[in-house]
Parts: sequence; structure tokens; C-alpha cells
Amino acid sequence: MELQLRTMHPPRQRSFDDDFFFDLCQANEALKLERDAEGNIIFMPLTGTDTGNYNFEVAGELWNWNRRTKLGYAYDSSTGFKLPNSAVRSPDVAWVQKERIDSLSDEERRGFASICPDFVVEIRSASDDLNVLKDKMEEYRDNGVRLGWLIDRAGKQVFIYRQNGSIEIKQGETVTLSGEDVLPELTLTLLL
Repeated sequence: MELQLRTMHPPRQRSFDDDFFFDLCQANEALKLERDAEGNIIFMPLTGTDTGNYNFEVAGELWNWNRRTKLGYAYDSSTGFKLPNSAVRSPDVAWVQKERIDSLSDEERRGFASICPDFVVEIRSASDDLNVLKDKMEEYRDNGVRLGWLIDRAGKQVFIYRQNGSIEIKQGETVTLSGEDVLPELTLTLLL
């Protein structure tokens, strides 16, 4: 099967700006695209069935917690966020404090909001390079993420990234994670 990318040709006066990248993503909705801080477009492969289910389970736990607490907004892996460094990233799971999203205009929320999530989760799939994901987690933290979990099921470990610069590694078949002060009273027990 041949990949067919629908291209868009900007008018002469239009540059490859944020709006053009958003339009490119919308015109190719079957593809998952990210943009790094240097403006490079990154094609993200689809996950396998097992990883997709695992991702959904983690997202579901966050959704349930958020529905109960009403402290913010939870997002799935198809949501793009424009970080302060100009990268547009799409974490597997994300959460933003309610007041921060509510302060954005309707127009800002329709596109890739210029906001870094307070909490992110990246789940390593078979096609992911662990070092690339670690770099991505550092980028999130450098841009304002307060808490992040990098779940590496193949290595049976979870890397916990905190705003203070610390990284904690939990290992084992079963790992219990806390939302700490970012997601109060959220506790997840994960089978790795």
C-alpha cells in the first residue's frame, strides 16, 4: 500500500507558520504529526493493538479522576499542544489545570493551544526509541510540565519526571504511581 500525503500549497505570502501546520494536520487527519522546536515535522507511527489498549486504560483512569474532581481537562493522544519553545507535541495522555484552559479564548482552543500541559504520559510502544522519549520528557519539563510519566513496559519501568528536575525510576511487574500535588488523590497501579 502506498502512503499518500495530501499536500497543501500555501499562497506565496503565507509561510510555514503555526496555522499552516495546523491545516496540514487537519488535511491529513489519518496521520499523527508532531513538530519539534526546530520546525521539523515528525511522523508518529500508529501503535499496536496492545499498546493502544494500554494507553486507553491509562487515559481512562485519568478521565475518571478528572470527572470526579473537576480540576481540569484531560486529553488523548490526538491532541496537539504548542509548547513555549514552538514545538507542537501530542503526548499519549495529558492534563491541564482548569483555570489555565478557561483563560484561553475559543479561537485559541480550536487550534493547537499555546499551552504546556501540567501533566503528561508517554507510553513506549515497540517502535519507540527510549532515548528519544526521554528527550521528549525533558522537553516537556523544560517547557512547564509539572509531572510526567514515561511508561516503558518492555523495560518494566516507569520514569517519573518532576518539575524540580528530579527523575525517579520505579521498576517491577506492578508499579503504583501517584498524581502527587499535581493530580491530588490520583493513584494508579499499573501492570507493566
